[in-house]
Amino acid sequence: QLQIVESGGGLVQAGGSLRLSCRVSGLAFAEYAIGWFRQAPGKEREGVSCITSSGSTTNYADSVKGRFTISRDNAKNTVYLQMNSLKPEDTANYYCAAYHSPAGYYCSGYYEYEYWGQGTQVTVSS
Repeated sequence: QLQIVESGGGLVQAGGSLRLSCRVSGLAFAEYAIGWFRQAPGKEREGVSCITSSGSTTNYADSVKGRFTISRDNAKNTVYLQMNSLKPEDTANYYCAAYHSPAGYYCSGYYEYEYWGQGTQVTVSS
């Protein structure tokens, strides 16, 4: 059983930056792919980014490519989402999730994520 806690959200102005952290407690963190999702009021949850268990492969939604960077530090059981050049449309609750994929070479928001955090709010003002 994995426990996931997101942090780092807050209120920033358009063009600013935030770094979200996804801290995972439990066994075999290095065997799990991690994804970031977001959900704004009245909208469906959408995949933002993901990273394979080894960190060798990442994937990004078109809307955040070039602005967001996902990374992981398996020694700290933590995945980060560096968000730069933030836009008001990035405003949402951001969730971190995980699925078991010890030898995965790819990740996406369409995979079945098994564990979810409670989310951290990101608000970007114009």
